[in-house]
Amino acid sequence: MTTLDTWLARHDAAASALRCGDVHYTYGELDALAARYAAVLQYGAALEPGARIAYLGANSSEEIALLFACARTGYVLVPLNWRLAAEELAAILEDCGAALLVVEASCAALAAELPATLDRLGICTPTAAMPLLADRAAAVRAPAPHRAGSGDTVLIAYTSGTTGRPKGAVFTHRALHCNALNSHDMHGMTAADRVLTVLPLFHVGGLNIQTLPALLCGAEVTLLPRFEPGATLATIAAFRPTLTVQVPATLQALLEHPAFETTDFSCLRAITTGSTDVPRELIRAFHARGVPVIQVYGATETAPIAVYQKPEEAYATEGSIGRAGLHTEIRLVRSDGTDCARDEPGEVWIRGGHLASGYWNGVDPESFAGGWFHSDDVARRDADGLYWFHDRMKNVIISGGENIYPAELERVLNALPGLREAAVVGRPDAHWGAVPVAVVVPEAEAPSTAALLAAFDGHVARYKIPKDVLVVEALPRNAMGKVNVAALKRMVVKDEP
Repeated sequence: MTTLDTWLARHDAAASALRCGDVHYTYGELDALAARYAAVLQYGAALEPGARIAYLGANSSEEIALLFACARTGYVLVPLNWRLAAEELAAILEDCGAALLVVEASCAALAAELPATLDRLGICTPTAAMPLLADRAAAVRAPAPHRAGSGDTVLIAYTSGTTGRPKGAVFTHRALHCNALNSHDMHGMTAADRVLTVLPLFHVGGLNIQTLPALLCGAEVTLLPRFEPGATLATIAAFRPTLTVQVPATLQALLEHPAFETTDFSCLRAITTGSTDVPRELIRAFHARGVPVIQVYGATETAPIAVYQKPEEAYATEGSIGRAGLHTEIRLVRSDGTDCARDEPGEVWIRGGHLASGYWNGVDPESFAGGWFHSDDVARRDADGLYWFHDRMKNVIISGGENIYPAELERVLNALPGLREAAVVGRPDAHWGAVPVAVVVPEAEAPSTAALLAAFDGHVARYKIPKDVLVVEALPRNAMGKVNVAALKRMVVKDEP
């Protein structure tokens, strides 16, 4: 296993590595930038080994350089979700004990809202203070040699925290390398690839599914600061990427953009998607344009690549989340801890070198009991070794003693004309314990409740059919496009007659 401090220097120094806006770095230049930032952290900021360096901002080449600088110095990068409120950010900064906060310009106002209790925190911007300090530090002396070990911590990625306090998943050099090898196997990735990254780097989906794996194998990465459908389509047309990761919400936004029909997608070998259950109609819309859509399954705690499709299987296995990763073991487990039979749904347990070594501060060790990550997700495995996602265990609605999986009902709704998006959650019920309620976003005029409920006839058992329909303007989502289930549950309870 190689450590991140060696990744950049192993490639041709003149080869293109990273583009972001008007900035373009070769591998040699990106490696030199990481070295200058390493000097800043060691001599300009005078940080102790193991210090946590938080980054708050849009995707940038500086954020990538900071990660590789941390790898050189023994520090740990903590990317922060810029969509969080100042109070939520403060809780993460306190939890990880960050010594330095690097703030990208667009997030300066948000950083100014941080509580005064964080006045011990050093704060600088990558576009101003960091380069100045880097030049000064480099003029004094080069960074002291640091030998990174494969088991050293280099990244802490905080979970989204939509249903509770965020937890920091701790990743070593070994875990990121192993995850990258899974990505190479999944995508058939080589140095000839060009990766377009539009998802936020504060999430392992944006950072680890393609971006870091591309830099391990010598491919070129183009970063967009934030996702915007028009800019994404224009970048596909101009830079001709071969791979990109999109969540269902961004795929939908691309599909609805006026430039979608005229954009040439022939450069793309595949679009990778996941993060939540993916509507098949959305997959088919891109298949119709000749682009294989491949699903990846995992979690923040798995770096995240654990189960995936490959481009050559995309059309034949549509709707599946794929097969166990090259460096991953999967178990499907019953509530009593025994393994499920073929086609029997069970909780997904994951083991592999790409797993987080636990949560920061040692919280919730039960999630990693026995060396397996207990995902709280439900899936089944068919006779061909393909996995099919069912739902989150905490989303399961127990109605009259029967398990109802919302994702099954959402697939029915998402296939209906006239609906922009839909979700199903449980509402407490005095008689049944809970009943399913559909929350829908119509395209224009909402279909009648009777028409929506009639669509389930013949597709699911009668006890699974939603007992009510709530029409809203948009579903609440987190930064990665996942539906915020806790917020939805509050909405349906509030709307209860």
